Amino acid sequence: MFRRRGGEPEVLLVHPGGPFWARKDDGAWSIPKGVVEPGEDLLATARREFTEETGFPVEGPFIPLTPLRQRSGKVIHAWAFEGDADPARLRSNTFSLEWPPKSGRQQEFPEADRAAWFPLGPAARKSVPGQRGFFAELARLLS
Repeated sequence: MFRRRGGEPEVLLVHPGGPFWARKDDGAWSIPKGVVEPGEDLLATARREFTEETGFPVEGPFIPLTPLRQRSGKVIHAWAFEGDADPARLRSNTFSLEWPPKSGRQQEFPEADRAAWFPLGPAARKSVPGQRGFFAELARLLS
């Protein structure tokens, strides 16, 4: 999701929840994303995952961005769309994790523990490295 405020566009990023990411900031934020279910359309996946991780509605038109290959070999497909949302109203789905490790106790954590708007330059610094190309491409498409 992007919005235009003043001169420069901003993108909505989410910070991953859970204990592994709790103290990480620069290089940790992400676009809302997830795994494609068997037989599921890529755009349908992107829409579903965005809503699951944020609780915000998703409406087009959608701008396809060039897929990016991650260091792990995974390919991320993304679409940009214009919208607005209040990060304070974030409502993310959760995941279960044994925490502390080897304790035998399962705890629930949000997939995204917070959201924020970032201008495209700072978004690249805040995001995981493998997603930075999306912000450069979006800047070119919106200029």
